[in-house]
Amino acid sequence: MADIKIDKVNKFFGENHVINDVSLDIKSQSFTVLVGPSGCGKSTMLRMIAGLENINSGTISIDGKVVNDLPPKERNIAMVFQSYALYPHMTVFDNMAFGLKLEKRPKDEISERVQEVAKILQIEDYLKRKPKQLSGGQRQRVAIGRAITRKPKVFLFDEPLSNLDAALRVQMRVELARLHDELNATMVYVTHDQIEAMTLADNIVVLNEGQVSQEGSPLDLYNTPRNLFVAGFIGSPKMNFIKTSVLSANSNNIEVEIMGSGRIVVQNESESFQSGDKVTLGVRPEHLTINQNNDAVWEGKVFVIEKLGSGTYLYFEKDNEPLVVATEGDTDIKVGDIVKIGFPSNLCHLFKSG
Repeated sequence: MADIKIDKVNKFFGENHVINDVSLDIKSQSFTVLVGPSGCGKSTMLRMIAGLENINSGTISIDGKVVNDLPPKERNIAMVFQSYALYPHMTVFDNMAFGLKLEKRPKDEISERVQEVAKILQIEDYLKRKPKQLSGGQRQRVAIGRAITRKPKVFLFDEPLSNLDAALRVQMRVELARLHDELNATMVYVTHDQIEAMTLADNIVVLNEGQVSQEGSPLDLYNTPRNLFVAGFIGSPKMNFIKTSVLSANSNNIEVEIMGSGRIVVQNESESFQSGDKVTLGVRPEHLTINQNNDAVWEGKVFVIEKLGSGTYLYFEKDNEPLVVATEGDTDIKVGDIVKIGFPSNLCHLFKSG
């Protein structure tokens, strides 16, 4: 398989600068996910790797070869789209064999490859069916199978699960992870769903307004977000944010106030802070504690409870948006209860307020 090197790539649509000086090194056999909100440039980035969009400046290399001027068919890539893009008049077999037939492969080789891939994807019984006779998940398997039969250097996925229902998305995530392990392929996957990113990726690239906000392993981004955007985007429910100010600071610790009722000391992770600085404290719902007097620094009133069985989310009244706390599924806390909340200082993050 092949690595992909993206070096200072820029893309404009008219005056709109959609990809802004992006550089990435995507390792061979990795599963890299490009994630971000709608309009951040992730699909455009994927399409430029595929050769479906021209780039205005910079270079894209696949397996050490600059591919800027190569058409898609000469890049040895395969792409799976959000829409299944299957030929409705062809059988599953013919859809999966189509690319090989265009390459004028021998019939025996085509049949062998299709049968092999159908077995991997567990669609052997559907080879004689037409796409309209298949479910959404089965159609997506066929689209993926068509890509696999060509044995490309790189697989590109553009939000392939977004048309599926929730249960099928979970099933297909498992299938894609298993497929990556079996093929040892280089895969680049675009999604706006951070849960897909966290569960599938070796490496996540978070894009925002055409720029890389942060790149790293799923746990790196979860545990040490570099900025407010990444902190709020990675994690479900998202991280709680509290606007506050620095009471005192040194090279190791920063003391901040918690909503006018207490104070905590947070470890200085990277940035320089001074007394009086306006900052945003971030803490994940699952890291807050309930009714533990040793670290309780704030109390609030519960106004909404979401019981999910395995866990419960409590929503507390706060200035602009609620404070969300994750707790046990069988909690006896009720709407209207006043609850003490603790902020473990080692799990809190500080960001400079914009």
